[in-house]
Amino acid sequence: MPQPPIRIANCSGFYGDRLSAAKEMVTGGPIDVLTGDWLAELTMLILAKNRLRDPKAGYARTFVTQMEQVMGECLERGIRVVSNAGGLEPAACAQAVGTVAQRLGLAPRIAYVEGDDILDRLDELKGAGIEFANLETGEALGSRRVMTANVYLGGWGITEALAAGADIVITGRVTDASLTMGPAAWHHGWSTDAWNQLAGALVAGHVLECGTQATGGNYSFFREIDRLEHPGFPIAEIAADGSAVITKHPDHGGMVSIGTVTAQLLYEISGHRYLNPDVVAHFDSIDLEQVAPNRVRISGTIGSPPPTTAKVAINCDSGYRSTNTVYLTGLDIAPKAQVFEDTLRTQLDQDDFDSIEFRLEERTHDDPQTNVAAMSELRIVAKAGTTRVLDSLSRIITELALATYPGVFMSVGSNTPHAYGIYWPALIPSELVHQEVVVGDTRHGVREFRGTRMGADHRAPAPNQDPAPCPTPTNRTLRQQRVPLGRAFGARSGDKGGNANLGIWARSDAGYAWLSTKMTIECLRELLPEVQPLAIERYEFANLRAVNFVIVGLLGEGVASSSRLDAQAKSLGEWLRARYVDLPEELLND
Repeated sequence: MPQPPIRIANCSGFYGDRLSAAKEMVTGGPIDVLTGDWLAELTMLILAKNRLRDPKAGYARTFVTQMEQVMGECLERGIRVVSNAGGLEPAACAQAVGTVAQRLGLAPRIAYVEGDDILDRLDELKGAGIEFANLETGEALGSRRVMTANVYLGGWGITEALAAGADIVITGRVTDASLTMGPAAWHHGWSTDAWNQLAGALVAGHVLECGTQATGGNYSFFREIDRLEHPGFPIAEIAADGSAVITKHPDHGGMVSIGTVTAQLLYEISGHRYLNPDVVAHFDSIDLEQVAPNRVRISGTIGSPPPTTAKVAINCDSGYRSTNTVYLTGLDIAPKAQVFEDTLRTQLDQDDFDSIEFRLEERTHDDPQTNVAAMSELRIVAKAGTTRVLDSLSRIITELALATYPGVFMSVGSNTPHAYGIYWPALIPSELVHQEVVVGDTRHGVREFRGTRMGADHRAPAPNQDPAPCPTPTNRTLRQQRVPLGRAFGARSGDKGGNANLGIWARSDAGYAWLSTKMTIECLRELLPEVQPLAIERYEFANLRAVNFVIVGLLGEGVASSSRLDAQAKSLGEWLRARYVDLPEELLND
């Protein structure tokens, strides 16, 4: 007889998320497993810098604090805890949690999963002919100074740790959704080739992984959300067939709707196939149904075998960067900026810099009513091998204070050079990855399915081309209004390495009919001029009433390296929603 659904709760979407969330989820209602995601791509670089100061500091310390708050109640109620807060040092994180448990007089069975960190194996693997070619550029890794190199593991190590009786499972770099997939496979006893069930859990895990983004956080129609000042974290009730209901504790704020779930499904994806080390989930097969207030059922997800390759997230140490900001006010903003740039360039030896960019953020209005409304910014983003070069740049900028355009003034205290890194995604054959579980004094390998049917291509299939012009349906002949796109459509955007992901969804079939035919790549280029020179991929998701774009290279070499003011592309979707388009009036009432 099938097991009842397992209730898996999230309490963290990133390192720095709400510290009280674990206690809120444990005390707020019944759950079986408490999970949390701490490891964004940028986080691995942050942890590497922490580890330079303290060899045992490469994990998320806030997780240890949360365990101190809830460990006793979790043990009392049989709630298992699964977290990737181990970062670069899962063993050290497990030891820190064990120390807290001892101080509290508790004796949880703590397990940790290793095998993702291949930093010490790089020379060996290079010697075996693996070039670690960059997934975006094809360039070989070469002799770059690598700070971290971690394979994205799947969920079977978590499954085996739970089967061995672990109360708390700590991992390093696993895929975000693995934190949900592992417990679901353990609870239901799925085999490694239960593709549809695993794919369903992968989709549920993708919804959970960013915490309150599934319950109204960062939601385009935020004014519809109840108690957005303190939204609850999401819960997935995953059934034996892999279907799931996304919900939250009844007394917590926020909302779970088809809209909030759709927004999260579109986050940080590309095409129809969502690849994971354990399974590929076909996102164009997902069916969403609002079965009750704050309860959205996800079903119908089709799964297929995983690829034969595993993705590696590499962070390279690339020197130092600084940002100097000078302000321009009133008339002739562009000429003022050009004068400053030309003057500064004449006083620099540009061979001293790895790069130097001048980014004019022009935000003035006609007849500005306030001083601030008349201001624009010129950001000078410089990268160099030493802080000395960047300190010299700041000094020269300061010296121009009385010798350049009228009204100049500069930012204070924000131009200190700091180390930055480059994100480098690559692939290795899956058979070279060896996942291990440590429970107490026992260490053993993990049996996983090795992909055989998809070849070595870890990327998504070719994107949709822009649709050919099609006849205008008779119900599209109604009057139009020129309004912001966001009056009818939601959007969610974010970073994926050096690329930006931008998903747009409609709230009705009529809205999707407009979106699928009108929101082409060329339309996006017109609405967002900054993306015009870049390659753009486009994918349609009729089942979600959505179109997804991947803007290649918008963020350069990753978040830590990007010179954009919004280095994670979080605001890209809201910029698009603010652009004016001609919309049929019928869509404005969706």
